[in-house]
Amino acid sequence: MTPRERILATLQRQSVDQTPVDLWLTPEVLAGLKSHAVEQDELALYSKLGVDKIVWIFPGYGSDAFDPNESAGMDPWGVPTHTVKAGLASYQEYGTGPLADYVDPGELDRYELWPDPDKFSYDAAKRAAERARSFNFATMGPWVSHFEIYCHMRGMENALMDVVAEPEFLEATLDRIDAIQTKMMHRFLGELGDLIDIVFISDDMGTQESQLISIDAWKRFFEPRLKNWTSLIHSYGKKVLFHTDGAIRDFVPHLIDAGIDILNPIQHVCPGMDRAPLKRDFGDRVIFHGGVENQNILPFGSADDVRQEVKTCLETLGKGGGYIPCSCHNIQAGTPPENVIAMIEAVQKG
Repeated sequence: MTPRERILATLQRQSVDQTPVDLWLTPEVLAGLKSHAVEQDELALYSKLGVDKIVWIFPGYGSDAFDPNESAGMDPWGVPTHTVKAGLASYQEYGTGPLADYVDPGELDRYELWPDPDKFSYDAAKRAAERARSFNFATMGPWVSHFEIYCHMRGMENALMDVVAEPEFLEATLDRIDAIQTKMMHRFLGELGDLIDIVFISDDMGTQESQLISIDAWKRFFEPRLKNWTSLIHSYGKKVLFHTDGAIRDFVPHLIDAGIDILNPIQHVCPGMDRAPLKRDFGDRVIFHGGVENQNILPFGSADDVRQEVKTCLETLGKGGGYIPCSCHNIQAGTPPENVIAMIEAVQKG
C-alpha cells in the first residue's frame, strides 16, 4: 500500500498491510533528521524513512504562500508575533492581543485588521498538495480555529474571563472569526478538491491538569459552531481531525457527537487520558492520532524506552485498528534522531 492508501484505509477502518506512522516535529528536529538520514528534501526524507506523512497544506494570505513558523511580526488576524529562544528551540510567541482593551461588541467594527476572505490565495497550496501527491502522501489543511484565535486576539486571561463575564462580546467576536474562516474553507476545498484529504480544526480545551472551560460553556459557545464546520467539511467528502491538548476526557463524547472523525494528540500523561479506557469507551466512534509521549520519553528516554512506549500505544489505542501513531504533539528540539527513528521503526515492526 502507498502511504496515502494506508492512511485512508485506517480512517475507513479497513485492513492495512501495516499500521501507518505519522510524524510531527519542530524545525530543529527536522534539520537533525535531514543530517542524520543524509536527505535535505523534507518529503523525500519522510519517504526514505518510511513515514506515512500527512502533509500540511496552508493557504497564503497577502502573499502566495504561508509558513506557520514565520508570520513576519504579525499573523493574519493582526496579532503581533515574535520569536523566543528557549534552550535549543525557537518558538513563535504572540504579543498583546489587539482586542484586549475592547469592552463592547460594537467596537469590533472599528478593528481594521480583520482578515479579508478574498485575500487568501490558493495557488501555492495547490502546488504543495500536488507535490505531496507525487510522493503518495495524504494531505491536511487548512488549519482553522475558534477559541485559539479568540485567545490570541483577546489575550488568554481576557478570553477565559469572557466565557463567564462577557458572553455577548465572545459571541460577537466568534461570529466574525467563524464567518471569515468558513468562507475561506469553501474556497480552499473548492479550489483544491481531491488534493485534500483531511481538515485540521485546532481548539485546545485542556491544560496539563484539567479543562480550560466547562462542558456547559463549550456546548453554548463552541459546539454549534463546530457542528457547522464538520458538516461543511463532510459535504466536501473530507475527514475532520480535531486537535486539543491536555486533560479533555469529558469533552471526547461531545466532540464525537459534533462530528469529528479523528482525535489528536491523546496526551495520556494528563488526568483522565489513559489510553486503554479511551479506546474502550470511544474507539469504535473516533480514530486516534498521536499518543507517543513527547514530554519525557521521546526527548529524554532511551531508544528502548521509545519502543516500549510505541508497543503500549499499539496495544491500547491501536487494538483492533483505528489508530495512527504519532508523537502527542511536535517532537521537540534536542530529541535524539535515534529516538525518532526508533518510534518509526517500532510502529512498522508492530
